[in-house]
Amino acid sequence: MFPKVRSLAVCLLGTGLLAGCQTQSVENQSAMLAANDYQLRHPIIITEQPETLDLPIGFNTRGLNRHLSDSVAAFASQSKANGDGKVEILVPSGSGNEAAVHAVVPSIRAALKRGGVSGRQTATRSYRVEDASAEAPIRLSYARVMATAGPCGEWPKDIGGSVNQNNDYYNFGCAHQANLAAMVSNPADLITPRASTPSDQMRRAVVYEKFRAGEVTASEYKEGDGATVSE
Repeated sequence: MFPKVRSLAVCLLGTGLLAGCQTQSVENQSAMLAANDYQLRHPIIITEQPETLDLPIGFNTRGLNRHLSDSVAAFASQSKANGDGKVEILVPSGSGNEAAVHAVVPSIRAALKRGGVSGRQTATRSYRVEDASAEAPIRLSYARVMATAGPCGEWPKDIGGSVNQNNDYYNFGCAHQANLAAMVSNPADLITPRASTPSDQMRRAVVYEKFRAGEVTASEYKEGDGATVSE
């Protein structure tokens, strides 16, 4: 092999090795970032899940008391605010209190109507109960978009090894994600921000005119307004 050709081959080989090391370094860096990102380990997931309310029904119950009636009406209002306003009534079949359940259903429908859910938005289904002596509850349910994260408290690796490698331990950040998912009022806000209202054009014109005239554009504030010191 000629000297020039040999030198060129050596240079190409060296360049290839350097490129391979650089690619491996980038991959290791990405893996390191993923290992220390709690949002990737414990993502907040937006799903549609049932929101339920169980109503205890005794053998001799023939109607809802005031407390349960108010709870059903409030549940109906929540279904309109957090769901599509449709509520399912799940009644037990084969339980010991089946006669009482059928007597209470009209009172439940009346309480749902008082909460804003009409009869057309209410559906009744049954679920099988194997124990004939059981006092099975009536379950109200509606579909709701919810944000969830977790489960937390999992420790698949020794925490000491994570510290030595300067990595976050697996459970790190899980409680933060779960609390954020539980506190958010509208889970859709985690996907995209809400649309903002148009700006007040009249107020903007007033501010611009004051700015051009060299006047103060902020609102006037007087020290001590609305506050008194007790003697």
